[in-house]
This record gives sequence, structure tokens and C-alpha cells, in this order.
Amino acid sequence: MTVVKANMAGTVWKIVVSEGEQVQEGQDVVILESMKMEIPIASEAAGVVKKIFVQEGDFINVDDDILEIE
Repeated sequence: MTVVKANMAGTVWKIVVSEGEQVQEGQDVVILESMKMEIPIASEAAGVVKKIFVQEGDFINVDDDILEIE
């Protein structure tokens, strides 16, 4: 199991995967908006998205859990 965490604080602008979806290592899973910039967050492992912990519009901090991949 891998938990993708935020590497910076920002607002969840777009979630680009859904629960049950197969993802590849390095694939963008969420796009954050911070300081008027869009910052993609990539999966750290290949697998299936089991749980998404955030919603679009949520503000998240560094090291907050974004989603779980199994």
C-alpha cells in the first residue's frame, strides 16, 4: 500500500483519477493550485486507487494524505 502525500500546501484544483482506477508510477493524480500556479502531484507507485481522501476545493498542507494506492 502506498499513500500519496502532498509535497506542498495548496488547494485541490482537480482530481484526475477515481477510486478503482489503475495508475502508473509517475502518473499525475491530483493538481494543486498554489500561488496562482497549477502543481501536479504524481503517483509514487503503480497500482489501483483504493481511497481518495480529498475533494476538489479542499485546502491541504504539506504531508497531508491525498490518496491510497494498493
